[in-house]
Amino acid sequence: MSESDKNSDVNALWGGRFAAGPDALMEAINASIGFDRRLFACDIAGSRAHAAMLAAQGIITAEDEAAIEQGLIDILQEIESGRFEFKAALEDIHMNIEARLAEKIGEPAGRLHTARSRNDQVATDLRLWVRETIDRLDASMRALQSVLLDQAEANVDAIMPGFTHLQTAQPVTFGHHMLAYVEMVGRDRGRLADARKRVNESPLGAAALAGTSFPIDRHATAGALGFDRPMANSLDAVSARDFALEFLAAAAIAATHLSRLAEEIVIWSSAPFGFVRLSDSFSTGSSIMPQKRNPDAAELVRAKSGRIIGALTGLAIVLKGLPLAYSKDMQEDKEPVFDAADSLELCVAAMAGMVGEMTVNRERMLAAASAGFATATDLADWLVRELGVPFRRAHHITGTLVREAETRGCDLSDLPLSYMQSVEPDITEAVFDVLRVPYSVASRNSYGGTAPENVKAAVTAARERYL
Repeated sequence: MSESDKNSDVNALWGGRFAAGPDALMEAINASIGFDRRLFACDIAGSRAHAAMLAAQGIITAEDEAAIEQGLIDILQEIESGRFEFKAALEDIHMNIEARLAEKIGEPAGRLHTARSRNDQVATDLRLWVRETIDRLDASMRALQSVLLDQAEANVDAIMPGFTHLQTAQPVTFGHHMLAYVEMVGRDRGRLADARKRVNESPLGAAALAGTSFPIDRHATAGALGFDRPMANSLDAVSARDFALEFLAAAAIAATHLSRLAEEIVIWSSAPFGFVRLSDSFSTGSSIMPQKRNPDAAELVRAKSGRIIGALTGLAIVLKGLPLAYSKDMQEDKEPVFDAADSLELCVAAMAGMVGEMTVNRERMLAAASAGFATATDLADWLVRELGVPFRRAHHITGTLVREAETRGCDLSDLPLSYMQSVEPDITEAVFDVLRVPYSVASRNSYGGTAPENVKAAVTAARERYL
């Protein structure tokens, strides 16, 4: 296309306000078609609803509305089939579609923009896109919960060390550990569902910022697009991007949860731990060390959380100093939203694949849980429960016995009863029962605890609640 042709396209849309189109540098900084083209289906849906409302209100004729409707359907098919030519000179997806509509149907295309602005148009498009993305993410997160629950159910009695400060604390079951992430993802879904309620209001009809003098029906367009209601204030309708921030905040928290699980998978699959083995599908080899199995997929999930958190921070900084109503700065809202959504969807899918194909080494986990004095708390609890020793004193007695076991290089259960009685005379042979790791796990049967029977019941309840 020649420069004069480009300028002709632009001037046809701008109505003669400018004598010439933007130069190359201005075009490069001003154009958003490189990334906002992905809004095409939302933009066309909004335009179809708007045109139908204009006709119903007698603002345009039924004939013009029919031409617009068919033209937009044809353009949708062109874009989906890859036949549509996107032009940077036309700046964005809205003008690209409008210009193509004019080529296809002529004068009626010029009536489509009656009683609306690009300001309410883009706000509507982005809300529709975020809403669709939330719905897709919810389905993906549900699938992740399903595979986590499968692992939990298969490992209700697989004993592993529970950690605090990454130090052995108390034995738990692998199923219990998986259920912790089921609950985290459940809250992530809840945050997205809650954000969706505020996304689902329609800006369409707010026009540039002040509404319009045309007798439009904003409730009709809101209903046609599946929104709960039109936004109540025209200034807010075109200015608000808190829905995008809220989506990014929910995405950042979800990514943080995925990153924590990814970090655990990296640790668990390492040679010193050997708790789990990732499938070949989610591992890579080393270019120089043939023995290596690298958990690259987990590491990339961990890394992408930073990218998603960065998107939230970046958009907050863009928006923090903007007065009402629309400023061109707001063009920068889309890339972080798109990038964060893409990254999160990929991470959720990758995590579901990793967890679903992961194999658990029960023997290695049990051996680790049996070391590190994991039943020390059980000993302290036994002293309180059976001997009536105050907990603080029981804690001190247990610490003394742990120190002696460390000195001897043995576990608590290997200490002679005579030595234990030298520290606390009332200790009996029965103490050795509570020092067994399976006993410790089975005894944690309070609500939400790690006892296998609890885990079984929790898996059933979680399936009913989330799936």
